[in-house]
Amino acid sequence: MKTEKILMATTVLATSALARFRFANFAGATAAAADATLGVPVSNFDIGEQASVATHGEMLVEAGAAVAVGAQVQSDATGRAITLAAGVASGRARDAAAAAGDFIRVLR
Repeated sequence: MKTEKILMATTVLATSALARFRFANFAGATAAAADATLGVPVSNFDIGEQASVATHGEMLVEAGAAVAVGAQVQSDATGRAITLAAGVASGRARDAAAAAGDFIRVLR
């Protein structure tokens, strides 16, 4: 079983619905492709709620494609972790993902 080790969290006003296990950006929305990410919401949040977002530690993130262990990752268009192609790295994969939908730990 994969576990999270959240070392730090902050809050942000949710400007869109935020899903647990998907990256959130600094504006309080689900991160888009190549966005700089604030972190990973600790639960699901509706628009207008103060969302708790894990910013440091090992967080569980849904993969958007296959990812190698140790690879730098970024957000895809729906906030899932993919191998860094452009933009800003959101962390490093502590686990490998064989396909989209797998859950991996991301160290940041």
